[in-house]
Amino acid sequence: MTESTLSSDSHDNLDGSHGQRLSLGTRAARNLATTAKTPPQMQAITSRHLLRALPWVEAVGGAYRVNRRLTYQVADGRVTFVSTGARVQVIAAELCELPALRGYGDADVLADLAEQFVQREYEAGQVMVEAGDPVDEVFLLAHGKVDKLGEGPYGGQALLGVLADGDYFGEQALGDAGATWEYTVRAATACTVLALPRSAYERLTARSESLSAHVQRLQEHPDRPQNAYGEADIALAAGHAGEPVLPGTFVDYELSPREYELSVAQTVLRVHTRVADLYNEPMNQTEQQLRLTVEALRERQEHELVNNREFGLLHNADLRQRIHTRSGPPTPDDLDDLLATVWKNPTVMFAHPKAIAAFARQCNSRGIYPQSVDVGGQKAPAWRGVPMLPCNKIPVTDGGLTSIMVMRMGEKDQGVVGLRRTGLVDEYEPGLSVRFMGIDEHAVISYLVTAYYSAAVLVPDALGILESVEVA
Repeated sequence: MTESTLSSDSHDNLDGSHGQRLSLGTRAARNLATTAKTPPQMQAITSRHLLRALPWVEAVGGAYRVNRRLTYQVADGRVTFVSTGARVQVIAAELCELPALRGYGDADVLADLAEQFVQREYEAGQVMVEAGDPVDEVFLLAHGKVDKLGEGPYGGQALLGVLADGDYFGEQALGDAGATWEYTVRAATACTVLALPRSAYERLTARSESLSAHVQRLQEHPDRPQNAYGEADIALAAGHAGEPVLPGTFVDYELSPREYELSVAQTVLRVHTRVADLYNEPMNQTEQQLRLTVEALRERQEHELVNNREFGLLHNADLRQRIHTRSGPPTPDDLDDLLATVWKNPTVMFAHPKAIAAFARQCNSRGIYPQSVDVGGQKAPAWRGVPMLPCNKIPVTDGGLTSIMVMRMGEKDQGVVGLRRTGLVDEYEPGLSVRFMGIDEHAVISYLVTAYYSAAVLVPDALGILESVEVA
């Protein structure tokens, strides 16, 4: 071996003049040294602000019942479509989302009515209907985004709202023959809509006895009086003089309140006894395996609280609490609209880190610098004093669209609460247990790691969603 090919460790062990080793080399010495090391690292661990911020409520018996005042649900949901190539059709049963058809169940008539819709395409900027014109068609928005425009209080044009995929407008055409458009509808993007002429609806009503009876029943028995939130009204008298007869009233409750059952996330952690016995210095192998398993379980718990279709917050926001961005990126105007959906003591907003960055870009372009607030000893960006915390569990689509959530929290404020059960057998953390399952014939120790959790929205206006947020 030539001098040029000697390793640095070899040079450490050789004398410069005679080539003889005078002391122990560093490579050999490290075999006896205690190396400074870190515990096992895990890139998937996040701050989990949602789990930290949620007020947790005990769900005794594994369920949590949300009692509310009786509410009359108006068909204000969204309509679903199917497409074959460029042809779009509305699912017949989804027509019951229209107020004039709610509660109607004749599938054959609904199928006939679905066939009467005419597909139309509009370009961005094209006007669909003009304010003041008679409402002679109902429109279902299959794809795209439209602006509702009206006259402002000082004569200028005002943006009244934004409608997107699945929304509808002009439903008055099915109930009021003399209705006129109170606003102008203009396509904000390229749109595909399905339109039903009032004349086609009237012809089908004349042919169908069941549909005719349904229309007559709605006219003869309108809904009981409601307040602004759709709840059964409480009759009161105020500002009266003399001795008038006071109205009698009572507060009606929902007969079938919703119950949230605790969901579960589980896994079986396996550790070989040889590892647990011989390799526990300087770090306890079992403890480190358990720590990383619990971290992964908590990450999955937060993901479920956001995305689960049964109790996840993104899927449990009331449809009236979902709004769309005006232009795509999240602007200060959009966040003001979002805060207006949860105007009673909003506690916190959650957004994907990319959405927070997109909002910061919009603020920078306008010369606006949002303030920061203290959250748990750390500075967090805020808007109107409401902190905006990152949550990477909120999905971002391939097209670069995501959502931003705002919520009011706590039972006292009729907000959003997390559900869990503490006091479990072999509880390791609140709501999470680690139970020894035994040692099998392969000398492998097994532990059952379990977490119980859910979330509940106590009243609809406790949670608001800003959808179609562009972050690309």
